[in-house]
Amino acid sequence: MLRTLLLATATLIALPAHADDRPSPATSPDAPATSGQDHDQPGQEVVITGTRARATADVLGGTTILAAEELTREMRPTIGETLASQPGVSATSFGPNASRPVLRGFTGDRARLLIDGIGSIDVSNTSADHAAIINPLTADRIEVLRGPSALLFSPSSIGGVVNVIDSRIPRHLPESPLHFDGMATYGSASDERSVSGAADVPVAGKLVVHADGSYSKTGDLRSGGYVLTPALRAQAAASADPDVQALASLKGEVPNTAARTWDIAGGAAIVDDRGSLGFSVSRYDSLYGVPIRYSLDPSVEAEAVQLHAKQTRLDVRGDITTESAGIHQIRVRLAAADYRHSEIEDTGEVGTTFYSQGLEGRLELVQETHGEWEGVTGGQFSTRTTRIVGEEKFLPRNQADQYGLFTLQSLDFGALKAEAALRYEHSALRAQADADIGNPVYDRSFDSLSASLGASYALADHLRFGVNVSRSERAPTPEELFANGPHAGTQAFEIGNPDFSTEKAWGVETTLKGSGDGWSLSAAAYYNRFSDYIYDAPTGATEDGLPVFQYNQADARYYGFEIEGSARLAQLGSFAINADALSDFVHAELIDQGPVPRIPPLRVMGGLEAQSDALTGRIEAEHSFKQDRVTDFETPTSGFTLINASISWKPFGADSSTSLMLSANNIFDVEARRHTSVLKDYAPLAGRDLRATLRVQL
Repeated sequence: MLRTLLLATATLIALPAHADDRPSPATSPDAPATSGQDHDQPGQEVVITGTRARATADVLGGTTILAAEELTREMRPTIGETLASQPGVSATSFGPNASRPVLRGFTGDRARLLIDGIGSIDVSNTSADHAAIINPLTADRIEVLRGPSALLFSPSSIGGVVNVIDSRIPRHLPESPLHFDGMATYGSASDERSVSGAADVPVAGKLVVHADGSYSKTGDLRSGGYVLTPALRAQAAASADPDVQALASLKGEVPNTAARTWDIAGGAAIVDDRGSLGFSVSRYDSLYGVPIRYSLDPSVEAEAVQLHAKQTRLDVRGDITTESAGIHQIRVRLAAADYRHSEIEDTGEVGTTFYSQGLEGRLELVQETHGEWEGVTGGQFSTRTTRIVGEEKFLPRNQADQYGLFTLQSLDFGALKAEAALRYEHSALRAQADADIGNPVYDRSFDSLSASLGASYALADHLRFGVNVSRSERAPTPEELFANGPHAGTQAFEIGNPDFSTEKAWGVETTLKGSGDGWSLSAAAYYNRFSDYIYDAPTGATEDGLPVFQYNQADARYYGFEIEGSARLAQLGSFAINADALSDFVHAELIDQGPVPRIPPLRVMGGLEAQSDALTGRIEAEHSFKQDRVTDFETPTSGFTLINASISWKPFGADSSTSLMLSANNIFDVEARRHTSVLKDYAPLAGRDLRATLRVQL
């Protein structure tokens, strides 16, 4: 597979790259943006994922951008926890080391994770205990995109897509002989120690060489209270078995949650006025523990499982500004990865190993702008083979192939802007029996057509109202179809259904966005109606000593809102005093059946900030309400309030990225649990966490 990608790279190098008088698409403010940027990142008011760089107010659908100082403040070891404080975003919180974002109550295939426009090519969507092979320490910025633009990347992006943008493939020539970014962090809640660095060096004119690496190590996570919920503690205390009784007093550290991760990458690119062509090779290695699902049955022994995940990945990206009539730019993006992880039992023996190889690529043709009309059309493919070896094999060997065609077209009449997207995708899924390799046990194929149409109108200067209507179709995943067995990582017995049909949904979203001198506002309300919605839920049964989780299909509806805003309250000398707030809410139910499992509750957050060129101080409060809308065999989750504070110092002024940040999170050391977590009753969130982060740019 890597050989195939290298041949594709060689073909790309043959493309012409002669300079002309046109500005570089990487530096021109009016040029269509690619799926990533270099160290000179635009601000948080600009979205660069999609056809071109656009103000957030011009993007249909709720949009979130995490960059610069805010990204440094929110940085955590996982992409889920890094984004968990953003509007409309929660996290699966399967311990501190395996946490994916939950977007509007959706995760997995309905909330794709991308690295510079391409999937993470791992098995994180197959199970909550599998960490996404995305290292936030290497991110320059993170964008959460919803609406028509999300169809460029996925046919089932009801929740949205998360695009992590890094600089592993250089996109411009550094102005200095060496460009260096470095960061070091210490966090007290898990004795977290991390360091990362990246360097770009121009060589021989148009060639830029890049290298980066990171290392992090944590101990067991310290919580703000008891490890088990009050209900489980009461059951444990009532047991006649002394070992079970001891669980009632388990407090402080969450056992088996330590981790060690390193990541290294090297790359190079040829850059000139017409575009760039480059590659990167990376290696990721992480050993992390999974929180223990304690059993209150003395005859069932709880397992302390560790996962050792490794991935080798090759990425290629190219873009060229053409002189062809009708086509302004051609973009190519390719990636291949070889992934595996072993689930290590508490005896030190390897119980089960996952092997996965994947290849993904996309081609985009960006149209010349004709008056008010612009757009992009392209194709995408991906193939992934997954094989599990071991005693707890819950999924047969399977292969998933997907081929898609997409287009996004936009009209800009000034006050009125319109956007439409269409995506067709063919999915072929095959599962094979161990004893008869080569003869498929199941062979399913699906064709899906997804579309989105929206418009926005300027109600006043800097204030825009938008409406977006979408129709999406999603093919079932191999896990939803073929799972049938015990899974040590999730400590559950998982059962799929090979007869599932395509999931379909209608959706409508309204947005109100605006910004001006000293204020900003972004609000979104949405409604989605599903046919044959696929979900997993506990059945109340046990198999092999594990709780059984069954995938099912039913009609469902989701609705909710996100709203965030900020305002300048005063100017005190060199300090601007700003206030900000956000709130989000999701209501999800299976029609005529009851609530959808693991839906986040209503949440409100507010912050007060004093900001100057060199010094910024912030205090914020987050309150998550109780979630008592639960399905059968699901437990309610208590509400909680977290108080956080931080201070950031830029010794060389606002134009420098060098900074020192001190923060205190969960200052009052409260016990907090996310309802979106399968292990919430056994794995609370971090307690008081004092953090220090030094970021240096040369």
